[in-house]
Amino acid sequence: MSGAPLRAIPLRSVHLEFGASFGEFAGFEVPMVYSSTLSEHVAVRSSVGVFDISHMGRLMVWGEHVGELLELVYTKRVTRTKVGFMSGPTLALNVHARVKDDEMWYNVDGERWFVVPNAAVADHMRDYLRGAAESRGFKVVVEDLRDKYAMLAIQGPKAVEVMERMGAGWASSLKPLEFRVGEEVAGRKTFIVSRSGWTGEDGFEILGEPGALADIFRESVKHGATPAGIAARDTLRIEVGFVLGGHEYGEDPAKFPCAVSLRYGMGAIDWGKRGFIGEEALRACRREGVRWVRVGLVMRKESARIIPRQGYKLYVDDIEVGWVTSGTYSPIIERGIAQAYIDSRYAIIGENVNIEVRGVRHEARIQDFPLIKR
Repeated sequence: MSGAPLRAIPLRSVHLEFGASFGEFAGFEVPMVYSSTLSEHVAVRSSVGVFDISHMGRLMVWGEHVGELLELVYTKRVTRTKVGFMSGPTLALNVHARVKDDEMWYNVDGERWFVVPNAAVADHMRDYLRGAAESRGFKVVVEDLRDKYAMLAIQGPKAVEVMERMGAGWASSLKPLEFRVGEEVAGRKTFIVSRSGWTGEDGFEILGEPGALADIFRESVKHGATPAGIAARDTLRIEVGFVLGGHEYGEDPAKFPCAVSLRYGMGAIDWGKRGFIGEEALRACRREGVRWVRVGLVMRKESARIIPRQGYKLYVDDIEVGWVTSGTYSPIIERGIAQAYIDSRYAIIGENVNIEVRGVRHEARIQDFPLIKR
């Protein structure tokens, strides 16, 4: 970070009330853990947790050519999305078909679109969208709302119960990826409440003014939610195979495979769409076939406590066949788990691969996502 001071999130004092330990993520000082990563992780899988995700970007995009801009930049037909629903995940690519960011877009009212870029590229995506519009003469406004709104995520099988206890019983009627504007939660007005999240569980993401969200955070804990930090958020996303910039994707073609290798699914790439940035390289990658594919890894029983870390090399016999992109310990299956890129010739689900950890090789099974049974 070249010694730059960490950026603050607006609810810091609230997290201190609940005993948070802070750390750095994407240039922000964030609550990493409150009690323990494992206990917070289990709470989200078995009950409900609440996260402050205000480190992420918040952009409102509108104007005469907003549709043209979105169709130019993203790999999915974002503008087909109904008002009141989110579209995604979709990818913003560079000309080499490497991923700038994976994002969800909210169709607020047919004219305004809201997006939450990932924290590490929030400034970049804001400037990139503005630059892409300007270079093509598009009349589009890209407004940064990070100073206006904070953001929470309430996640877990009991998320609906917590919302109901906070007087937001209407939230249970939301379909996945549906949202409402201007509703009240815990007696406080919000900007957006969506049925969405990044843990693999049912849940809601809430945007609103910091004072309102501070109250909602406290009320959610009062009604059963466990405060959960960024560390648990990372272990949860690895279990279900969600990707993170700088780990599973990035813009540098020397470090990251093309977007096809992500095996993203969920319609992130609409192959019937034409004219988006990176399309030519993406189609070339698809035609030629990919060398590397993203897979999951689960440590074998005898190596259950071994945690694969980013950069660890993978072997079949003495042949180096790939590398780990993200790894952690799963308290749900009680094994070390990972996401990895492996040579497509060896990416056979159910087969074994060896992970080299400090000079010693340990056996893991190649598995598809999610790595835990749902």
